[in-house]
Amino acid sequence: MTQTELKQQILKVLEESKVGTLATVKGNKPHSRYMTFFNDDLTLFTPTSKETHKTEEIADNPNVHILLGYEGEGYGDTFVEIQGKASIEESREYKEKLWNDHMEKWFDGKDDPDYIVLKITPDTIRLMNDDEGSPHTLEL
Repeated sequence: MTQTELKQQILKVLEESKVGTLATVKGNKPHSRYMTFFNDDLTLFTPTSKETHKTEEIADNPNVHILLGYEGEGYGDTFVEIQGKASIEESREYKEKLWNDHMEKWFDGKDDPDYIVLKITPDTIRLMNDDEGSPHTLEL
């Protein structure tokens, strides 16, 4: 599989799978939780609150790990593993881009001061469980 084909396969998983796990590090131990992800090419974004453990953990250590794509329908589902760096984004641009009505359960609108966006810039992306002898690592 060429790097171009691999990137297309990874983008397909990112476009089709919006819920995955985000792992942060605290005291040299991983902390994982389910999050909703949106992508712009290979960069991922997820909304969250300033008042969460994950924002504190990212401020202390920006290294994160994400799993996306496994649908739980059986062994062998294709998924991606992403290692990257997370940053806390508070700009209006990001907040408006990700806002949707489902978030009203947690925030008082896109101008809520607790509403922030985590931006994940990948260092490594691996495609797992495809039909062509995975894992495949995308060169970034």
